[in-house]
Amino acid sequence: MADNYLERRAEELRASGRVVVRRNTPSLDTLLVRNRSHRGFDKSYVVAMRQLEAIVSVVNKIPSSKNGQPFRFKLLDAATGGESFCRFLHFGAFLPELHLPLAGTEPQAFIVACSTVPESPSVDIDLGIVLQSMALKAVEIGLNALIVRAFDRQEVKDTLGLSLEPLAVLAVGKGTDRIELTEVPEGSDLRYYRKDGIHYVPKIRMEDLIL
Repeated sequence: MADNYLERRAEELRASGRVVVRRNTPSLDTLLVRNRSHRGFDKSYVVAMRQLEAIVSVVNKIPSSKNGQPFRFKLLDAATGGESFCRFLHFGAFLPELHLPLAGTEPQAFIVACSTVPESPSVDIDLGIVLQSMALKAVEIGLNALIVRAFDRQEVKDTLGLSLEPLAVLAVGKGTDRIELTEVPEGSDLRYYRKDGIHYVPKIRMEDLIL
């Protein structure tokens, strides 16, 4: 009942002619910085199905090649199979020695992105737009997300009884990783790494991005 209290209260104030105080909205830059790839999550926080639905709600508002809109989504929370789904996914390719996620930090909510058409360059471009948009929405509502493409598609398809091809998974939850971006010159090692409990992600500095 509290989920849309502020929205309902705003409507009441508008109807009465009283001034509505608007909440500050984070800038795109702020959301982008907060949108980090967490590989550990707080298992005490239970992601609700309505939150997963809110994340998917951005999809019919974003561009799509030839307006094809080929993606459909399977939502899993802890009560509908998410609690054990992590076993199908592979995290942290550059940190194999850590066997991420660490025990007790596994995500329990997932959005499986499937396609109604065969995979192609345009589908992959659309998929990237969709996944990034959903991840930003997750951050906007106070969650974190990890885009995963390292998994056995057939195994996931069979386990979930999907008729469509799964192309990617968005793991969703309250991230617990301490993540910092570091600017590096072009030609540097771009592999992420961990040191003293902090997950560092090298990003090419601005002056080297422009030709």
